[in-house]
Amino acid sequence: MSPRRAWAVLVALSLAAFAFITTELLPVGLLTHIAPDLDRSRSQVGLLVSGYAIVVVLASVPLARLTQRIPRRQLLGVTMLLFAAANALAALASTYAVLAGSRVVTALAQALFWSIATATVTGPFPAAVRGRVVALFATGATLAPVLGVPLGTWLGQQAGWRTAFGALAGVGLAIAVAVFILLPSYPPAAGGAARGTAPDGRRFVLLLVATALGIGGFMTLQTYVTPFLLDVSGFADAVLAPLLFVSGAAGVIGTLAAARTLDSRPTASLLTPLSIGAASLFGLYALGALRPGVVALLAGVGLAYAAFGSAVQSRMLQLAPGSTDIASAGVSTAFNAGIAGGSLLGGGLLPTLGPRPLALAGGLLTLAAFALLAVDAWRSRTAGSAPASNPGSPAAGQEITPARTGTALHD
Repeated sequence: MSPRRAWAVLVALSLAAFAFITTELLPVGLLTHIAPDLDRSRSQVGLLVSGYAIVVVLASVPLARLTQRIPRRQLLGVTMLLFAAANALAALASTYAVLAGSRVVTALAQALFWSIATATVTGPFPAAVRGRVVALFATGATLAPVLGVPLGTWLGQQAGWRTAFGALAGVGLAIAVAVFILLPSYPPAAGGAARGTAPDGRRFVLLLVATALGIGGFMTLQTYVTPFLLDVSGFADAVLAPLLFVSGAAGVIGTLAAARTLDSRPTASLLTPLSIGAASLFGLYALGALRPGVVALLAGVGLAYAAFGSAVQSRMLQLAPGSTDIASAGVSTAFNAGIAGGSLLGGGLLPTLGPRPLALAGGLLTLAAFALLAVDAWRSRTAGSAPASNPGSPAAGQEITPARTGTALHD
């Protein structure tokens, strides 16, 4: 694949990640609008996020195995068409059941997308810089809270929440066309990132467990962040979109900062955002009524969540004990298990305890993920294990150039 085409594919799939994450989290921003319109409680609308994640958990690995032999151009193109159709159905939904059904279809598409996208994007680039490529790819996902969710929230407030889902359907269709045009057709096993660079089954399993715990901690609060900001902090409904923008903008900063260390310091790239996230969540529990502090701490949560997600994807490309597609499906499963578990935990606590304790519960889960990875890193050092970083990793300013391999990629 030529360098220009490799970069074009990276941009197209980053936009796809943007669309998927926006769709997944959009009910968070529109929770107070969807609930009364469909005559449902806030907790029931929150289930549109946790239920979505449960589908991804159950479907990721089976779908990755079933589609192992399908060329990526066809598979990703059809996946984006399915995404567009499901969002169109959501835009037309007149009942909670129809909306929930459309979310199931979108979740199936997302399960497949995240199982194959990372390896597809990073394959044309040298192994020594794939961490930075992952971070650039993840920028699309981190921009979703910055632009997608706030814009969708604003659009839903102005023109109705169904309009926001209709806009996403159009975005999905455009991305599907781009994928069919830009992505070469080749056997999945021929991709340059089809296998891990430093396979380690034990550490990969620990990474999955820590991912589920850490993401669960973030999402315990994040799923119900609008009730927290309205009821605990006392913000007006009109400033929810700007506050979500602050959190998302911090996420972009976190992703770009992580790009400098993902290849050279993979363990620190995992531990640093978890420590920032835990501290920010505990701070929100203690200072939830102090508005200036809440804004700063909300930014800390957004920064940590995005940086941790990039670090997990990059680490997967190193530790995957077999196919990176299957490993990526495992990461997606763990990620969405955390989303589902955090959303369910928050939904269970919210009716009886209110939104404030959600920050405390989330902080404890995130701290547990930090402890698990920190202990593993300490044991590896004391056992004299070799560092996981690639000794050939380039300096931070080195240009990232797609590698030309001997595999023939054809249109």
